[in-house]
Amino acid sequence: MIEIGRQALEEMTKDATGSFPDECCGFFFGREEGTRRVVESVLVAGNSKEGDKRRRFEIAPRDYLKAERYADEQELLLLGVYHSHPNHPAIPSEHDRVAAQPYFSYIILSVMDGHSAGLRSWRLNEESQFEEEEV
Repeated sequence: MIEIGRQALEEMTKDATGSFPDECCGFFFGREEGTRRVVESVLVAGNSKEGDKRRRFEIAPRDYLKAERYADEQELLLLGVYHSHPNHPAIPSEHDRVAAQPYFSYIILSVMDGHSAGLRSWRLNEESQFEEEEV
């Protein structure tokens, strides 16, 4: 289960709708309480993908380092990555699955015609397939 704080949710949604029609991306941080993850803060990362950003996102290595540093400084865990799916549902693509890493949660925000249309969270299972997390 993943619980997203109001401010973190607002920041992710603002990034997703503001980046439309391109995909946005960023990191989220918080703590773990047993099997529950609690998202407390967000760090927006620019989509560094060359070319068409409407269907793909990339996070530059320097942004990963920045996220790790932020987690250390704030004494939080880097829990995962969020990104948007412009005019598509919040379901991971095969490209998303192949790029995913164990442990991280992946929050996908659906943005339809520039408006937030919901979000879902996913984690890799033992077979490297996505399973949905309860939000």
